[in-house]
Amino acid sequence: MWGFLLFHALLTGAIASSGADLGWHFVQNGTTGIVALEATVISPTLVLMFDRPVGAPLTINDHAAWGGLWNLETNQARALNVVSNSFCASGGYLSNGTMVSVGGMTVESPSNTTLPADEDGRMAIRIWEPCDDPAGVGCTLVEDPDTLHLAQPRWYPSALRVFDGSLMVVGGMHYSTPFWNMPNETESSFEFFPSKDGGVPRFSPFLNGSLPANLFPRAFTLPDGKIFIVANNQSVIYDIETRTETPLPDLPNGVRVTNPLDGTATLLPLSPPDYVPEILVCGGSNKSDQLDYRNFSSQDPASDQCSRITLTPEGIKQGWEVELMPEPRIMPEMVLMPDGQVVIINGGRTGYAAYGTFQDSVGQSNADHAVRTPVLYHPAAPRGRRFDREGLPTSDIARLYHSSVTLTPSGNLFVAGSNPNGHGLVTGVKFPSEYRAEYLNPPYMTVPRPLLANVPEKIGFNERFSVDIHIPDNLNSSSLKVALIDLGFSTHAFHSSSRLVFMEAKLSEGNRKLEILTPPNNRVYPPGPAWIYVTVDSVTSVGAQVMVGSGAAPPVPDQGVRL
Repeated sequence: MWGFLLFHALLTGAIASSGADLGWHFVQNGTTGIVALEATVISPTLVLMFDRPVGAPLTINDHAAWGGLWNLETNQARALNVVSNSFCASGGYLSNGTMVSVGGMTVESPSNTTLPADEDGRMAIRIWEPCDDPAGVGCTLVEDPDTLHLAQPRWYPSALRVFDGSLMVVGGMHYSTPFWNMPNETESSFEFFPSKDGGVPRFSPFLNGSLPANLFPRAFTLPDGKIFIVANNQSVIYDIETRTETPLPDLPNGVRVTNPLDGTATLLPLSPPDYVPEILVCGGSNKSDQLDYRNFSSQDPASDQCSRITLTPEGIKQGWEVELMPEPRIMPEMVLMPDGQVVIINGGRTGYAAYGTFQDSVGQSNADHAVRTPVLYHPAAPRGRRFDREGLPTSDIARLYHSSVTLTPSGNLFVAGSNPNGHGLVTGVKFPSEYRAEYLNPPYMTVPRPLLANVPEKIGFNERFSVDIHIPDNLNSSSLKVALIDLGFSTHAFHSSSRLVFMEAKLSEGNRKLEILTPPNNRVYPPGPAWIYVTVDSVTSVGAQVMVGSGAAPPVPDQGVRL
């Protein structure tokens, strides 16, 4: 379903714009039926969610489900049949639009006898092909463990789409450990899907040297095709083509940002003509990873530090620039908004990731003091004036371990999950299994918005195309931004493959046509699915779904022109 906006999306935008400006606001609407600890937008109307096989309320084939589809139109969940254990997996999209979920956990002993026996998910590859039905009817998740699997077991890996449209799988561990990623259980390597190198993983000295707090490495494809990775408090640039690792400066002040000391990270929006990459890393903990975790506490303060680096020779020489959030956060997540702002949401003020580890765990939660109010980060503002929480609402739902959040095609944020417990249906504790879904609505959701039409299903690189646009009369059309966004894959305080590339654009024909220049090549935007949003005078349109590149299966050759 790579077409332009569904008529429903246009209608929804028109209806939503009929009321008064309500500012930023949360809306609770429906229950997900499973803990949405992994979430990714797969169509204009659907979010794919994964949980673990431990007895959620949502059922399929007379047993509890651990996969589901959230319908953004009806605010209802439909169960999916998942074969393997998808607990703490990762995922992303290929150049042909296929969603690939990778890794997971060993077989679990069900606490609920209505559950079937799940299969070992550590080497799993789960396939979701693009689906044309708005409700996902007739569309299924495909697994074939005998013929379709990773080269190595991976629990807590990361995954990201790279410049040839394939998926790079980073790190992970083989088996559960009490807290740290231990040397005898770690998987310090990279592999790809479809496989490269004859299916032999590439050993990573960087991953091996960043033990033991390096699960779910935060990894991003840079606009030259290389890969930036931060794990623990260390960072590196990996060159896929030469297989070399170039060390970068460590994060300042001993702050560590990968599981179980989760902060979050994002590649800030890329802008023409130079597409200079900057990385922002926020939250986590400055607790030493050489200490005995049994002496840690759910009341240990998290870090309020954000670190930002420009990945040019001059920027790397200058190192990380430090700024402070309004409050500390463990397990926050960052979401790129179409206007270039960053929403920092979820997490706790104290403690750590995981559950049931400490003597003073809160119920089973290793974290406490949930941060319920998001904050905005303005990348282009002067240092010291980038954080803004004026008018931001407060949720009454704690979103701690195993939460997810994603930008939707409508332009608001779908927020779900949270389960710092060992089972799927835990109540009567401070932080229970959370099935309530909510949306964080920006101010533009309730005012007249720009509308796009006749958006092509497919766009190439370094090409011009035009779309029809309607701009409400009250908006200043001289203030216009066009964003090409990969909505990514959300899990464990990280948004894999999240990406925003601004495109040059100009209005014509009395502001009824918008002429757009696409990114120069497949390294600036790796080929695959994307969403186009137009922001006029701080008011953002509904997103239009497109395929960037040829739509061929990976690996695909370089396209466009080099920078």
